Order: sequence, then C-alpha cells, then structure tokens
Amino acid sequence: MSTDDKNLLPAFHSGEVMLQEKAGLAERMAELGTRVVRRFMPEQHREFFPLLPYLIVGALDQAQQPWATILSGPHGFVDSPDPTSLRIAALPFPNDPLAGQMQPGAPIGLLGFQAHTRRRNRANGHIVAANRAGFALQVTESFGNCPKYIQAREAKPTAIGPEGSSVHTASLDSEMHALVANADTFFIASAHPDAGQKPGYGVDVSHRGGKPGFVKIETFEDGRNRLLVPDFVGNFFFNTFGNIVLNPKVGLLFIDHAGHRLLHLAGKAELILDGPEVDAYAGAQRLLTITIDRAILRNNALPLDWSTAEISPFLEQTGQW
Repeated sequence: MSTDDKNLLPAFHSGEVMLQEKAGLAERMAELGTRVVRRFMPEQHREFFPLLPYLIVGALDQAQQPWATILSGPHGFVDSPDPTSLRIAALPFPNDPLAGQMQPGAPIGLLGFQAHTRRRNRANGHIVAANRAGFALQVTESFGNCPKYIQAREAKPTAIGPEGSSVHTASLDSEMHALVANADTFFIASAHPDAGQKPGYGVDVSHRGGKPGFVKIETFEDGRNRLLVPDFVGNFFFNTFGNIVLNPKVGLLFIDHAGHRLLHLAGKAELILDGPEVDAYAGAQRLLTITIDRAILRNNALPLDWSTAEISPFLEQTGQW
C-alpha cells in the first residue's frame, strides 16, 4: 500500500489494484482506501498496541527475503509516543531468521493481533532507531482488519529459559509437516519489489486462518513441498496478494501453541484465481500456493502459553477438504 498525508498517492499499488479490478471492485476500493488507510495511528490503535503480550512482525533479510516472526514482552513492551511512532522493547532471538535485521532504514510490517478478542490492527513503516533493547519505527500506514477467521485463543507470558536448538531444512521434516498439517492459523510476510528502495512501498504481514488442516501439503518427487491454502472472502484490500503479484517471495510463520516452538518458512507464492482447483475448496474464492525453499524449526523460542482455541464461527461457511 501507499498513501500520504493529503492522499496525493493512491491508497493501493498496482498489484493490489489489478486484483481489485479482477474482482470488479477497483472503483469502490479506491474510494474506501482514501478513508481507511491512514498515515497516522488513531487513538484507539495507539491504546491497543500497549495491551498486547506479543506482536507479529514482517521484515526482510539481507537477501531481501521476507520473513514473518513474533516478538513478545511484558505489559507495555509496545508503546506509541505520538500518532506516527511505535517503540518495541524486544528484538528477535538469535536463531530467528530476522535476528540482526531490525536496523534503521529497514522497511517493516507489524500486525497487532489480539486473538482472544479477534481484534487486529496493522502498522507499516520503517525503522528509525535501534539499540540492544529494541527498536522504533515511523508509521506510514495504519489500518484495521476485519476479525473473520481468527481462532480465539489467549496468550499469557511464561518463563521458558534460554532459546533452544533450531533445525534448518530445505523441505518439511516429519515434525514440521505435522505442525503445518494440523494448523488453524499462520502469518505471512510479503514485500513490494521496491520495499526499502522507494518511498511508499514496504512490507506487509497478515493473518490466515481456517479449520484445522486447512493448509494442504504436496510433496514432489525431488522432496520439495508445496502448500495449498484456500482464500476466503475478506476486505478486498489484497495487501498480501497484491505484493505477490509483483514479488513472489514470502515468509510464513506457524506457531506451535502447545510446545513453545516456531516454524518459519520461506518460499515462492503463486495465486490460482479460478478453475477446478479453486472449486474443489468449498467456500474459497481463490487459492494461494507456496513452494518452500527453506524451513527453520526453532525450539523453546516463544515464552507464551496459550488457551484452547475457539474456532471462528465464520468458518462454518467453509467445507472440509
């Protein structure tokens, strides 16, 4: 997305607009975007972020590969000193693929995600300061997201000791496969090809939810994996998909809600907009596929305990596959 104080720039970039046009909604979304995509955080967003025990982050590594991760901290570890600033008193752990990447100038996408209330707010921008305790960013885009497809589960801080070992592979091993196959939630980071290079273009991180097992795994003869994910009706912003149209690199995050483990995946995404593959998924409007290039399973990586999930009632409209 891109916008400015006087809305001299369009609210959506060319990839987003292309998909909105295919959906027959480009004119409507252009008008809506100027009203809901802000270059500052409204008070309700500024008050929301400090309530969170964790924050979903999307950023780029040195090779411009997007990754998604999660940061956590004590009450108030995120705060907003003014309507265009956020300060985060946390950094990625050493085994995180984004360790060392929270540096001034880096584009970043944040998702404030309160699963037990099904509330989420987005804040995108770039890092303006960093030290050993955390980093600060200037917010250039702020907007809310609808609560559809969020599984209601509450997170509470817990003590877990030092970060454990990590497993790096090019494809899913048995533990990774099980984590993905049983998931009801994941997060995806994507980036405009000019992220960090031109003003107004950056990184997004967003939520995807479904019934447990909604992510299907294919394994090719050479051992590589491809994920198939149904996309249900949403807000038609197409932030993630618009980026993918222009830049297929994505990073996924799966959380092991029972075991303090995090699974990071990097790969190349493709959209299937119609046809028999889409029709096979009841309730889906299109399909997202991700061919995996790298997988990192991190043990003892998240000091949070989670309650049992309450599946979103909106998922009653989708099928079993």
